[in-house]
Formats: sequence, structure tokens, C-alpha cells
Amino acid sequence: MKKAHSSAQTAPRRIDPQGVQGRRMLYRVWREEVRQHVGRIAGVIVLTILTAGLTALYPLVIKRAVDMFAVHDPRILYQVPALVVLVTGLKAASQYGQTLSVQGLVLVVIRGLQSRMFSHALSADIARIEEEAPAQWAARFTTDAVSIREAMIRAVNALGDVVTVVGLVASMVYTDWELSLIALVLYPVAAVPIQKLGKRVRRASGGMQEQIGATAALLNESFALARQVRVYRMESSEARRIDGSLDLLHRAFWHISRGRARVDPVLEVLGGTAIAAVLGFAGWRAAMGGATLGDFTAFIAALFAASRPLRSLGSLNAALQEGLGGLERVFSVIDEPPAVAERADARALPPGHGRLVFDNVAFTYPDGRAGLRRLDFDVTPGWTVALVGPSGAGKSTALSLIPRLHDVTDGAILLDGVDLRALRLADLRDAIAYVSQDTTLFDMSVLENIRLGRPAASRAEVEAAALAAAVDFADTLPMGLDTRVGPGGQRLSGGQRQRVALARALLRDPRLLLLDEATSALDSESEAKVQATLAELRRDRTTIIVAHRLSTVKTADLIIVMNDGAAVEIGTHRELHAREGLYARLVRTQSLDLAEPACAPE
Repeated sequence: MKKAHSSAQTAPRRIDPQGVQGRRMLYRVWREEVRQHVGRIAGVIVLTILTAGLTALYPLVIKRAVDMFAVHDPRILYQVPALVVLVTGLKAASQYGQTLSVQGLVLVVIRGLQSRMFSHALSADIARIEEEAPAQWAARFTTDAVSIREAMIRAVNALGDVVTVVGLVASMVYTDWELSLIALVLYPVAAVPIQKLGKRVRRASGGMQEQIGATAALLNESFALARQVRVYRMESSEARRIDGSLDLLHRAFWHISRGRARVDPVLEVLGGTAIAAVLGFAGWRAAMGGATLGDFTAFIAALFAASRPLRSLGSLNAALQEGLGGLERVFSVIDEPPAVAERADARALPPGHGRLVFDNVAFTYPDGRAGLRRLDFDVTPGWTVALVGPSGAGKSTALSLIPRLHDVTDGAILLDGVDLRALRLADLRDAIAYVSQDTTLFDMSVLENIRLGRPAASRAEVEAAALAAAVDFADTLPMGLDTRVGPGGQRLSGGQRQRVALARALLRDPRLLLLDEATSALDSESEAKVQATLAELRRDRTTIIVAHRLSTVKTADLIIVMNDGAAVEIGTHRELHAREGLYARLVRTQSLDLAEPACAPE
């Protein structure tokens, strides 16, 4: 629930009133994405000019028809219809091609932006990803992409509107330059109110995009917790909570709709005023014996034909402002440097057996919370080390630093004598298997979820790992290991998902095995099977275990008791219990059997 309201913290920066930032973003899109597609751009330009030119011919065809009609020219029976059919057919064909070429160009640009944004999100600091709800991240790829696409289509089509207006103005000047001068003076007056309306739409659009993400996050949370909602009779409170967010979204949509709705009426009034002035002047001049009927008719036809592209150009600013709001949110992701990055001189992981050293390690979260402070320990290769302590002691934080989900704030972590930050990320992570207490799976088959541990593994190897991790429940599934597990693995129980995750770690055959409450969701029988498998898996490799159930760590070679981000006790189960310190208190709290294990660790 808290994450759903984090949009206020990540709201896009306001673009300066002069529009400099907006122009920079547009130029950046042109430089980084659009101009890479030269062939598509050429197709758009050619077809746009052709369509605009054919549109500008309409007034001349009408002039020709009226002049022939006035003198009773018999050629009007075949020449004018033939011209109309020819011009209309050519324009329809060019317009179809122009629409497809514009859509193709815009969609390929949006696809490029989405791909770049997701690539940057994958490399972003894990804390940055987790500070916003998944639905808010998804909104950047959906609602923001839609607003950018619409704005880009309008912007590209504006080129055609400009060329069309230029062609029609040329027709107007050719038929009557005096009336053209009046129209050209009056129409630009519309730019002033339209610009002000565009700024309002821009502000409303930014709020709308943020609220869409926040509302989607709340809905996602409510559906994910559907069981708790019903069991605890939270239907009324959830309805109020969601209704409140939907009300905010409704108001955001209403504000932007009201801003959009003002654009066309303003243009209609200003355009009508210009036409009225032109008609008044034309009537006065006709009374004085001015231009021919054909000239006047052609001019009026061109004037009315120009009203549509002029109206589109007038509303372009509002659409463009909406797109700039979405574009700013996209670039905010693309431009954010990853907190964990591979050095240019990163080296390969040297041979070794998994000696892990925490050397005076400290870590502070981006929001200022202290995660670890001066954590020191040295893990002998092949040992099993358990991190225990009360909730919030920093155990999972310490574990997350090993695969560099975060980077240490101070000190260093060394693997086989090399600082983790000096290693190639791919090499480091290929040497690690990580099983967390969060056992959410991908919406793939059971087999595919296990094979993620080592994509090149054969089916026989995957099946062996599944058997070793007690994934015997697969026999009861409709398609065995090939059964899809559903979004998040929801078709499996918590214990079944955890066994799949353990099978994935087994298949990886890592140098370092990281287990964060890896057996917490297992029943006693399954845990006994998995513990036997883990005992074999831990042989000859370094294992770091985070556990709250201390019964799972009694046989560890070394137990590190953590509190408030620091190691307060280090030793074996027998040594720590004898000290009557924090570990002994934790053991008594859990009412464990304090007898010595049957086999002492080697």
C-alpha cells in the first residue's frame, strides 16, 4: 500500500515555461531514434508531399468547373468528372501509403524507446526498482508509450498539414491575393490562446500519467491480497480505498479532457471570424465589380479546405505536451545511471573454492537507512556459514551484497581474493546460486523454471535436479514438469514453489550457494528430503545461510549472530550457546532442543 503512493516522490520534473527542455527532448528523440530509419523517413516525406499537393489541386479543379459552367462549355461533361476521379483516386492511394508509413515509423521509434528503457531498468539498482510498485513501472511501457505514440503521429502528420496549408495558400494567392492577405493575417491570431491551452493540458497530462500508475498499483495490490480481503472482511475499506484513487484518476482525466475540449471551439470561433471577414470583403468587392465567380468559388473552397489542417495544427500543441510528459518519464529511466555497474577494466573470476571475506563492510540504503555497519568475517572455502539474528538485523542485506544486487557503501567483499567490484558481473553471478524466501516463479513450465539455473542443461539433468530437490509433486500435475505454473507460480503451493527454486540452485552447481530462508515454506517431510540434498550440495562449496529457524543452522561450521547491522557474536552452535548471549536467548525463545548434533561439523 505504501508503494502505491510513491508516485509523488518520482514525479517528473516540470519543463521550463519557455519550452527549452521540451525542444531538447524532441531533438533527442530525433537524434537517438528517428534519424536511424532513413528509408522510413524518406517514404513519409514523399507520400506526405504527394498527398498535400493533391489536396491543393481540389480548389483549382473547382475553379475550372465553375468557369466552364459559367460559359456553358460542353467539356464540363467529361473533363471535370475525369479530373475529380483522377485527383481523388491518387490522393486516396497516397493517403493510405502515408498513414502506413507514419504509423510504421512511429511504432518502430516507440519500440526502440521501450527496449532501451527496459534494458536500463534491468541494470538499475534493485532498491530503485523496489521503491515503486510494479504497476507503476508497467505504466511507463503502456500509458506513457501510448501518449508518446499519439503525439509523434500528430507531430509527423503536422508536416503533411503544413505542406497542405502551403499548397492551399498558394492556390488562394493564385486565385485572389487580396482575400488571401486577410486570411493570413487573421488565422495566426489563434496561436496565442492555443499555446496557453497547451500548457494547461501538459500540466494535467503529467498528473494523469502518475495517477494511472498509482491506481494500477492499488488494483494490483488488492487483487493479489484477495484472500486476506475476504477473510478479514475488508471489502468496505478496500472499496473506499480504490474509489478514492479512482476519483483522483477521474478528476485527472476530466481536467485533461476539459483542456482538450477547449481547443477545437476556440479554433472554430477564430476560423469562423476569419471566414466572415473574408466573405464580407468579397461581397463588398463583388458589388464593386471585382473578381470572377470561379476565382471566388475556388478561393472559398481553398479556405474551407485549409480549415481542417489548420485546426489540426492548432490542436497539435496540446497533443505534443501530453507526449512530452510521457517522454520525460521514459528518459528519466533511461538517463538514470545504474548504481551497480561493471568497471571498464573488470576481470574474470579467478579459479578458487569460494573463500568469501567481508572486510569492514558498511551499507547505507539510498533513503539514508543504515543496512550494515562494519561487518567483518572470513569464510573458509567449503564451509557453511549461518547468519542469524532478530528481524531487521541486516542478514538479508548482507546476503544481497554478494551477487552485487547492491554495492557496499564502505569496505569491501572479496571472493577468492578479488574485490567483487573488480569482477565481471556475468562471471560473479554465474558462480552464485541464490534461493530467497520470496519464491515467486515465472509464468513458464516447471521444467523451464528449473532450467533457468543453467539454460544449457539437458532435460535429464533438469529432471535429476528436480528429483534431488523433492519436486516429486510434478507427477501429480497435468503435464508433469511441462506444466505451466501460472503468473508468479500461483498454481503451486508455497512449499512447491520453494522446491522448484532449490532445484534451480542445484542445477546451477555454483561456487557460492546463498540460501535466504530457503526451506521456510516446506513441510517437515519435504524439509528432511531437501536438507539431505543441501547437505550433499554444500560439500566442497561455500554456503551462506540466512535463517530464522535456528534448528536449520545447528550444524553450520560458523554462525554469525547479527544485530543492528553488525556482527555481535561469531562461533559454533556449542560455543555461542555457552556464552549465554544473544544467540542463546534466540535459541531459548524458539524452544529448541539444545542437545549437541549427532555429528559434529568437520
